[in-house]
Amino acid sequence: MNSEQKDPALSIPDFQALIRAMYGEKDVERGVAGTFMWLIEEVGELATALRSGTKEEQEGEFADVLAWLTTIANVVGVDLNKALIDKYGAGCPGCGKLVCECPDSEKP
Repeated sequence: MNSEQKDPALSIPDFQALIRAMYGEKDVERGVAGTFMWLIEEVGELATALRSGTKEEQEGEFADVLAWLTTIANVVGVDLNKALIDKYGAGCPGCGKLVCECPDSEKP
């Protein structure tokens, strides 16, 4: 790895900051509604890739869905890392266990 390459691991806060730096101005101009439509389009592409795509296509679509979800969080000012810790950091939000014990008939 040369000095200009970054560590291949990317934390959620770092990814959110990266997306904000790359696209933040465009994303705010597009707004939540327009950005949400892009997310839904990418979810559809992920569904197609899961049904009949290659591993490489699936990986690309997962990355796209995560990027657009992160974009929406940036537009509305949600810190994804904080949201994840607050909701899932202590275990399942339903039963509170690290390994979920909720009945299958309930969410999650």
